[in-house]
Amino acid sequence: MIKHVLKAIEAKDLEAAREAYRKAVPVIDSMVNKGILHKNNAARKKSRLNARLKALAQVSA
Repeated sequence: MIKHVLKAIEAKDLEAAREAYRKAVPVIDSMVNKGILHKNNAARKKSRLNARLKALAQVSA
């Protein structure tokens, strides 16, 4: 799911990136609950994806 967000950001498709991010967050959170990711690692991934989304929104605006 993270790769989908990154692909949309690289394609500069803001709406697709936002939708992919919205779908990726619960998947990342479930990975934490299953013990696949540490909670800080998941928080860092979500934060960095969100920062890239905001930067793309600034460029698009």
